Amino acid sequence: MVDFSLSPEQQAIVEKYRDFTNRWIIPNRMKYDALAEFPWEIIKASYDEKIINGPIPKEYGGNGFDQMGSALQSEELGAGCIGIGICIDANTLALTPLLIAGSDEQKKKFFGRIREEKGVAAYCLTEPNAGSDVQAISSYAEKKGDKYILNGHKRFITNGEVASFHTVFAITDPVKGSRSLTAFIVPLDLPGVEIVSRLDKMGQKASVQNEIKYHDVEVPADHVLGEEGRGFLIAMKTFDRTRTGVAALSIGVARSAFEVSKEWAQKRIQFGKPIAANQAIGFLLADMATEIEAARTLTWYAAWAHDAGQKSASKLAAMSKMYASDMAMKVTTDAVQVMGGEGYSREHPVEKMMRDAKLCQIYEGTNQVQRIVISKSILK
Repeated sequence: MVDFSLSPEQQAIVEKYRDFTNRWIIPNRMKYDALAEFPWEIIKASYDEKIINGPIPKEYGGNGFDQMGSALQSEELGAGCIGIGICIDANTLALTPLLIAGSDEQKKKFFGRIREEKGVAAYCLTEPNAGSDVQAISSYAEKKGDKYILNGHKRFITNGEVASFHTVFAITDPVKGSRSLTAFIVPLDLPGVEIVSRLDKMGQKASVQNEIKYHDVEVPADHVLGEEGRGFLIAMKTFDRTRTGVAALSIGVARSAFEVSKEWAQKRIQFGKPIAANQAIGFLLADMATEIEAARTLTWYAAWAHDAGQKSASKLAAMSKMYASDMAMKVTTDAVQVMGGEGYSREHPVEKMMRDAKLCQIYEGTNQVQRIVISKSILK
């Protein structure tokens, strides 16, 4: 029998993260959106209350959440503010390659450093000419003795300037190209790491994205994750885990936009009655509620498939990310429409939610790329 009820442990995750969101994120989301500043006070609080690093094993300072627990966490963060939530979830993205391929010694060292500093990490894959096309990466790390000399150019790197270290993907053999793609842990304080700029974005302004260059950076050989040439596999396995997180963030922001617009429609009086009583608005709200539930069910299914070791997990992760983020863009847009001019005003949070939702359709593989992943999976 299929059972969609949450276990007591899972319900505790929801309650814990919802409480943190209500106390820390919602009261500050408009401030950080206006300032476009990294929310360090909230990150520090997330360490104090054991909110951050949810999927990281307990022995390394995390909560040891499985994929389902991680999805529950991300939905609550997204319901507060995706911009702030992604600061936490992007840290998980950057640490997942270490979790997948790191040695015990590397895990103790780098998980320990993040925990001690109450810091964040950054996932450095995207380049000016290598976004969806990972195989076009040109950053190059040449081995010399017990070090690698790293040169490269990364762009759209979440947490880049504020990170304790970067998880950098670079080729190690120009002839083999992407077949030599390798993952490195690169501390931000190594000489030659240059933060070129902070990108000015439409939404998710509490999260910082940077353009970064690496100039003859000497990376110790023991900072390689796994082994040379395993970078592409590590990157894909990482996305299989984290795409459901983007889906859950999307569900969270859609849920909040729906709730705000529904409440407003029930109070807004026009022609002598609440506008929610008009079929045009009632049907719009009905579609929004249905689409949120459908996206959540698919995301939970994807999370379950990963936890159960199902072969369909990668496909379902791509489906959930694609469907939920498309849904969030539609629902937040409809929320603005329900509220009319008020929804378009920055006096109400749905305007921000609409701007924030758009990026979920783009990062961790555009939704067009997700469709490629899905089509290849169902046609092979």
